[in-house]
Amino acid sequence: MRILVVEDEQGISNFLKQGLEEEAFAVDVADNGKVGLELALSGNYDLLLLDWMVPGMSGIELTRLFRKEYPATPIIFLTAKDTVDETVFGLQNGANDYIKKPFHFEELLVRIRVQMRNQVQTEEKLTLGPIVLEPEKHLVLLEGKEVPLTQKEFALLEYLVRNKNKVCRRTRIIESVWDIHFDYNTGIIDVFINSLRKKLQLKKGEDYIQTIRGVGYMAKDL
Repeated sequence: MRILVVEDEQGISNFLKQGLEEEAFAVDVADNGKVGLELALSGNYDLLLLDWMVPGMSGIELTRLFRKEYPATPIIFLTAKDTVDETVFGLQNGANDYIKKPFHFEELLVRIRVQMRNQVQTEEKLTLGPIVLEPEKHLVLLEGKEVPLTQKEFALLEYLVRNKNKVCRRTRIIESVWDIHFDYNTGIIDVFINSLRKKLQLKKGEDYIQTIRGVGYMAKDL
């Protein structure tokens, strides 16, 4: 699971990154709203942690713009603002939850896990043509029959399906599925794509996972 932290106080962002990575999350950090929005719109994140007041663009404005493209991705505000009116304003403008600074890391973890549990419950099934994914059960069905996949194969297929009809660049795939941030031989993706196609018995003319030459892949209903 990948989280984007948008926070301009370096001490807080470093603390969050270290703590969340120790809990097995992949974490990216932006120190201003404009960079945060650019990263967020990549579609590469399962949850956003946003400071309300960051330079370049406020967390509120970032949320409004992000919600136009990704209405379901959970967003938690981290902020010193603590009046009822401010809390309501934040929630009305797209936040799923709100935690006031200073906060206990354990409380933040619980809030993150609640949001992800809610996300899974609202997305019990993902579909791609005749293919059905049930993320909570780690289950893939093809025309009602279970298809056994490895953990990485499932993660790759889930990433592609969650970004259905969008071109998924190789660098984004390798970062999200393999959690590798440096220049890496992305040829491993081709190996796993070929394995997925074989296990899903995709025949000629059933190109639900399309190759975008020189760029990456795209999952698409035919």
